[in-house]
Amino acid sequence: MKRRSRVEPYAVPRWMAPALQVLRPKKRLPVSAWAEANRILPDTNAVAGPWRNALTPYLIEIMDAFSDDTTEQIVFVKPTQVGGTSAMENALGSLIDQDPGPTMVVYPSDQLAKRTVESKLEPMFKSCPALAAKYRAHESEDLAQRFDGMTVYLTGANSPADLSSTPIRYLFLDEVDKYPGSTKKESDPVSLAVERTKSYRLNRKIFMASTPTLKTGLIWRAKESAEAEKHYFVPCPHCGAYIELKFAQLKWPSQEEEPDLIQRARRVRYVCQECGCILTDRDKPAMLRAGRWQFVRRDSETPRSVAFWMNTLYSPFTTFEEVAREFLKVKDDPEMLHNFVNSWLAEPWEDTKLKTSAELVLERQTETPAWQLPPWTKLLTGGIDVQENCMYWTIRAWGNFMTSQCVAHGQALSGEEVERVMNAEFQLPSGGKMRVALALIDSSDQTDTVYEFCLMNLDWVAAGKGSSKPLPGYYKISTVDKPDSRANGMQLIIIDTGKYKDMISARMRRPNGSGSWMVHKDCDLEYAQQVTAEHKVTERANGRQVQKWVPKSTHADNHYLDCEVYAACAADLKNVRSLALQALAAAPKPRPAPQPTPEEDWIGQHENWI
Repeated sequence: MKRRSRVEPYAVPRWMAPALQVLRPKKRLPVSAWAEANRILPDTNAVAGPWRNALTPYLIEIMDAFSDDTTEQIVFVKPTQVGGTSAMENALGSLIDQDPGPTMVVYPSDQLAKRTVESKLEPMFKSCPALAAKYRAHESEDLAQRFDGMTVYLTGANSPADLSSTPIRYLFLDEVDKYPGSTKKESDPVSLAVERTKSYRLNRKIFMASTPTLKTGLIWRAKESAEAEKHYFVPCPHCGAYIELKFAQLKWPSQEEEPDLIQRARRVRYVCQECGCILTDRDKPAMLRAGRWQFVRRDSETPRSVAFWMNTLYSPFTTFEEVAREFLKVKDDPEMLHNFVNSWLAEPWEDTKLKTSAELVLERQTETPAWQLPPWTKLLTGGIDVQENCMYWTIRAWGNFMTSQCVAHGQALSGEEVERVMNAEFQLPSGGKMRVALALIDSSDQTDTVYEFCLMNLDWVAAGKGSSKPLPGYYKISTVDKPDSRANGMQLIIIDTGKYKDMISARMRRPNGSGSWMVHKDCDLEYAQQVTAEHKVTERANGRQVQKWVPKSTHADNHYLDCEVYAACAADLKNVRSLALQALAAAPKPRPAPQPTPEEDWIGQHENWI
């Protein structure tokens, strides 16, 4: 008997076929394929009509990461107008149609959530046949859209109560850097929302997208903490090398060559960083279609969280000329430049005016060795930072116009050693002698011991403490309030450390000379690194931006910086800012020239009267 080469399909009665077809599992499409088959963009979009992946090919992998079972969290750091919100909407539509489950979409505010439902989501639900068939419009509310088998909850990040109830499998977080900050009673909105996905830890999806604001912003922190980071690389049409489009590669004529801003922007060209050839906007569509996402950082073989980053140079809706023109227009306005860095370059803003570095400190070295005084010295002050096993200290010389120089610094193992250092005599080049007029010591650590030390040395040292909030001035004089202590009623100096760090940083940037902040010839690298261990950054707190000094890296030693802050405050307590006025007042006044008497005046005018 002849053997059959394949299994024949089982024949079923014609009446049974439709029923079996209904029971047949539906093939699940990746989000990008689902969008191209189903999504219709409304007339309000820049490009209306059926969704086409070819227009924004960089969104394909981002959308399909939502369909990847190994990926739990997608972070998209983006500029404005690159289709990021549309990609999120496509992912939402795909899961409604193919894999329903409880879903939440979080916007910066309730008002924005309601406007988005009316202007974007409802039109999407109704215009897409696959979604319209499942949409229960009559059961839906503004912030609770209902479908067969699931509900999509929409809320604002300003409603903590809505973020902390009802288990959620799919979580979408849009423009997270515009969310209000955490309060004393609640965590930040992202943490509250993520808590709701715990019940679905094995198959949850979290999609987070935003234009960045600051390095401390939610989206940048999410990018940095992701297990992998990808950037989009495109092939150069001339050399074939895959390159990342970077703003620094945009080149245009100098102002001397072309004074007119518009003409300079029109002559902009992108220069390939590999071969030096010129790329134009006409090359961009083909480059984007042939582009690919590549890992620039990967901490795991199968990362559960993946961050995607790109700038506006990739946008098919924006030309190189428009990018150049916008930059040339705003480059001299810090606030507008801030927006350009965030919204066009998709980078966090950093205020670089007050940046310092160890190299800058070493550039402030003078020819005066340690333990010797510059000839302009009029005042000596000290600063002491108390640690668990030692004390750091500095001594600084001061002259007219806040001119200053560190003349000695070091570590001491005991209070007695600090006392000897601060009472040392310095020889002035003119022949006189000088000692530290006042030193401030940090009393925030080992407070009782420091107070006792100050009581024993009231003639040259006072207790200081950094203020927890900005002060109207640089410092305020308070008293110790400890009834059971011998130090009760003793003077305590409350210091606005931020203002003094501003002052030190600004004067450090001046060339050596009058009004500059300088160091002695023998200054070492450790001191230079510690005194520049912090930088000033802009952070978002309680819905507004604030600037504060923070360590540049975790656990960075900043003891010498604290010492210099205390030394500067001690100088203010000794009226350092009036030294030049005191010298002017003390200078001998020139004797006025003798004035002729009235008789002499008359004789001079009538010499020929005889």
